[in-house]
Amino acid sequence: MLFNSSDATLFAEKLLTIGAIKLRPNEPFTWASGWRSPIYCDNRLTLSFPEIRTWLKNTLADGISQKFPGVEIIAGVATAGIPHGALVADALNLPFIYVRSEAKKHGLSNQIEGKLPEGAKVVVIEDLVSTGGSSLTAVQALRNAGANVMGMTALFTYAFDIADEAFKQADCNLFTLSDYPSLIQYALTKEIIARDTESLLNDWRQNPSGWMQ
Repeated sequence: MLFNSSDATLFAEKLLTIGAIKLRPNEPFTWASGWRSPIYCDNRLTLSFPEIRTWLKNTLADGISQKFPGVEIIAGVATAGIPHGALVADALNLPFIYVRSEAKKHGLSNQIEGKLPEGAKVVVIEDLVSTGGSSLTAVQALRNAGANVMGMTALFTYAFDIADEAFKQADCNLFTLSDYPSLIQYALTKEIIARDTESLLNDWRQNPSGWMQ
């Protein structure tokens, strides 16, 4: 679910302007999973632009305050969710922790870094949600450690049905700044992509694993 549609369009514009998102419906990218994709998204680039970085920090902080009143800790998903999580925690004057994909194999073998009191109300920050698998692994790790996970926020989501179902099954609310449908509509309106590619782009979201295979 989007925080709001106006911010979704604005953020889509920012991502395209700085080249954090590239659209190539006729020359698709290939993911590590082998899936073909018309989009490449690298939200880490936003950190190199102070104006956008500050906008993200403030917009996420405001959204979290509205959607998750009473939040006590901000958790970032390693690695890309860490900088945005730390910035938001600072803006909200809240403690920050982060979650690895798995426990370290040395030292204290921690999967979660930082102080997490039992029952603490936590909001998780992710940079990008695709299928939801890695994001929800972090949520489960926090729950296993005794956290009360209120929900997750992310910069961007591809809005796959498989991800929506995964978050529903995990009973985890997800709010994002922007999403793939908002991006495509903006790109079509501004003629960044050709109108005759619209159905091809929409087909990918409906069947990402089988698209152009």
